[in-house]
Amino acid sequence: MALTKEAQQAWLAQNVEEVVDPGREIIDPHHHMWRSSGLPVYLLEDLWSDTQSGHNIVKTVFMECGAEYRTEGPEHLKSLGETEFVRDAAIESRSTGKAEIAGIISHADLTMDQGLLRETLDGHEEVGQGLFRGIRHGGAHDPDKSLGWLDATPHPDLFMREDFRAGVRLLGNLGYTYDSWHYHFQNTAYTELAKSASDTTIVLDHFGSPCGVGSFEGKMQEVMEGWKLDITRMAECENVVVKVGGLAMPVNGFNWHKQEVPPSSDEVAQAHRDYYLHTIDAFGPSRCMFESNFPVDKLSMSYSVYWNAMKKIASEFSDDEQHQLFYGTAARVYRV
Repeated sequence: MALTKEAQQAWLAQNVEEVVDPGREIIDPHHHMWRSSGLPVYLLEDLWSDTQSGHNIVKTVFMECGAEYRTEGPEHLKSLGETEFVRDAAIESRSTGKAEIAGIISHADLTMDQGLLRETLDGHEEVGQGLFRGIRHGGAHDPDKSLGWLDATPHPDLFMREDFRAGVRLLGNLGYTYDSWHYHFQNTAYTELAKSASDTTIVLDHFGSPCGVGSFEGKMQEVMEGWKLDITRMAECENVVVKVGGLAMPVNGFNWHKQEVPPSSDEVAQAHRDYYLHTIDAFGPSRCMFESNFPVDKLSMSYSVYWNAMKKIASEFSDDEQHQLFYGTAARVYRV
């Protein structure tokens, strides 16, 4: 049976916490919106319900998720429908005193003919009305389909394809960013991609998704050790920045979505701290940004609990470093 919004809210309402450091300004650089998906409807009012839950979320960046594509017209331009859908919500969000959607990361197939790709990018720029910031063409591919999660591409070698790399380089040439989400066993290929497109700002979503289910069930420590080495190597690529978040998806293996009561921020901070601290140590606060990945991570915790956990993890950093993690990096990378 599909998860309903009412059931999810009732589950999350079992754990309500006092907000930590409520005045700190935050840009949430990674959220979705949709009318139809495998999860409950998530529109502007739902985003605001989360962002108004106590933390000082001043701006957000929408991340492509295949929502509201055009149903007619050329295939390569159908993703413009998502940009149009979010643009309208972003305009509505302005001057309200609530979180403003200040940037849009859209989708395009970066392997397509460069003429068609330029036409697609120009289309996103036009319909985005100043909000379009870059493209996510995810590389997530689970070859043995053991994870029970999503593939972003049918191509297991996407990051190694020259047509794809040319598309990533074009984004940088035009001043756009490239985002990807993929699985931890693809991090080496992702690093090679970053080296091949050194003039493009490349954003690693969700830490490169260290997995703890399917083929990796019971192997989270082993996965983490290899993942740490990959992150350290990746940090040598100065054009890569990291979204530190998105670790509460079912594929990560913490299984909070199966609990009778959702986790507290202390539980989340304890379970995730090593991932955050290792990445921030490798990349530095000026190349890391906290992300909610809502409403996907809402499967495991509330928005307020998520940001409380991030503030607890960040508490050992200086105020300036915390500003970079919560606001400054996202503002610079996505020009918001």
